[in-house]
Amino acid sequence: MKHLKKIGFYSAFILPVLLVVGFYLGGWNMLIIHAFVFILVPLMDYLIKTDKSNVPEGEISAVSKEKFYSMVTFVWVYVQLGILVWGFSVISSKTLSFAEWLAFSTGMALVTGGIGITVAHELGHKSEKLEQFYAKVLLMTVCYMHFFIEHNRGHHVRVATPDDPATSRFGETFYSFWWRSVKDGFFSAIHLEEERLQKKGVSFWSVQNQMIQFILAPILFIGFFTMVFSQIQNRFTWEVPVFFFVQSFFAFSLLELVNYIEHYGMSRKQLSNGRYEKVTPLHSWNASHMVSNFLLFQLQRHSDHHAFAYKRYQILNHYDESPQLPQGYSAMIILALFPALWFQVMDKRLEEWKRKTWVDR
Repeated sequence: MKHLKKIGFYSAFILPVLLVVGFYLGGWNMLIIHAFVFILVPLMDYLIKTDKSNVPEGEISAVSKEKFYSMVTFVWVYVQLGILVWGFSVISSKTLSFAEWLAFSTGMALVTGGIGITVAHELGHKSEKLEQFYAKVLLMTVCYMHFFIEHNRGHHVRVATPDDPATSRFGETFYSFWWRSVKDGFFSAIHLEEERLQKKGVSFWSVQNQMIQFILAPILFIGFFTMVFSQIQNRFTWEVPVFFFVQSFFAFSLLELVNYIEHYGMSRKQLSNGRYEKVTPLHSWNASHMVSNFLLFQLQRHSDHHAFAYKRYQILNHYDESPQLPQGYSAMIILALFPALWFQVMDKRLEEWKRKTWVDR
């Protein structure tokens, strides 16, 4: 079982394969990747039991240090860069109908956003410079590099409080949340970086300002590849930057859907001194559905991640006392797009969990 679980984390690489195969088969086959993520994965999550097993305490140190697990994430970085450049080639050399173009763009976003941002999230929490660099590269490919600042120094500090843009409120639709989280998260990252520079006595307009670097990097990246493919096609390939920014939009919107799901209605108690209680596994929604956790490097064990952000994905724990999602993220994303259905399913579950849990707090 242990070796099966290790191999399971390579299932993420199914997505770029499906994108490529679907494109070359053409027609409705371009939606194979969408069908896999939003139909087959939820079905498998439903049919296959949840995995609530945790790494035994005596094995945690050894498992945490196994190079196999980090190698999977490192390989992903190069696969994503390769598949994105292949996408530039396709979009600049093939004539696609609008429906085909949209299918291809959203399919790419499932790769760069669905898996890529998940890997960037995992690597961005680590102290090793190489892992942080890889996280930034992945976030550059979806124009969301400020996430590196806001998520680590903002979201993890303010989660489950009114001060956190990435914590969805009770009764808030995803569409209202998206605008608030995207806008306020970006400005929060600017403020956090400004504070960091002030402490060092460095000007905001210094080259040391990561936000300036993070805004320019995607522009320079796509500018370079637009120039390359313009030279190859012997014309200005305007399709390349349009495709890049559109797939980025869908990719980071997918991230915001996940943010919405992970923290819906969660709140920490404010103490008498004005501060909030410590973050615990009670402050994020958890899902231990086996198939989607393989695809997402156990991101769905989000309760443990927020309680212990330093832990690597392979040793994240399941907690029965955490609020539990009825299904994995693939199914919950679809539900979140339909507010009436979302509220019908989640509000009752949230209130029931609070009644059972908060009595003991």
